[in-house]
Parts: sequence; C-alpha cells; structure tokens
Amino acid sequence: MTEQDRSSRVDFDLPSISAPEMQDPARLIVAPPLPEALEHGLVVIQYRADNLRIVPVFGPAALSVTPRIGHIHVTLDDASWHWVDASGEPLIIQGLTPGPHRALIDLADPTHRVIDSKTVSFEIPNNRRHQAAK
Repeated sequence: MTEQDRSSRVDFDLPSISAPEMQDPARLIVAPPLPEALEHGLVVIQYRADNLRIVPVFGPAALSVTPRIGHIHVTLDDASWHWVDASGEPLIIQGLTPGPHRALIDLADPTHRVIDSKTVSFEIPNNRRHQAAK
C-alpha cells in the first residue's frame, strides 16, 4: 500500500468490531413472568441483554470477542447454587410449590463475572387449575 493509499483510506468505527473497552456497557432487561402461565404453575420469564450476545462460549479467551458475549446465571429463592443458561431463550421454570418465589438473574461474562443483575418476584397461585396440572 502506498503512502497516498494510506492517507486516502477512511477509517470506520463499526460497533460490531470495536474493541471491548469501546463498547457501551452491557445491561440486562427482564420482564415480569407471564401471568397466564403462572395460573398454570409455569414460570416464563422473558429477558434480553443490551450490548452483549448470549452464546454458549466460556473462558478467558472469550473476553476479547467482539461484539461482547456472555450468558446468564439463575438463582431461585436464594438457593446456595445457580444454573447457567446460554440459550438466549425465555426462562421456563416448572414444579414450584404454590406461594411466593424469587428469581435472581445475573448477566455474566464468559468467565462468569457478573455484569448486571435483576430480581423477579412472583407468586404461584394455589388454585384448582394448578392442582389439575400436576
């Protein structure tokens, strides 16, 4: 490439290939559980991540991938354990007892470092429809 070619070249700042430190912060958006599903004892929680793609890729080397990637951790009712989901699909939880429950949803980077968190509170009704579904 000649000096003239280099000087006439236009540099673009494309978000999809920008350096990770140049990207807007990742954040988690979570909707309340679908009420019609709760009536049947089923918890369906829709969520999305802004400025991060949910994919099943893990480890320190994945920190340099652009655009940024990650996954979620889900903790139910303050349990001492959580599960990881990298599908990007709505969370579907069943088999909970009637009564109040909480789901902590953490947005995490490929090394499991939490970036953002949201807690969703909901109640499984104690009604005949739920009992009939068992």
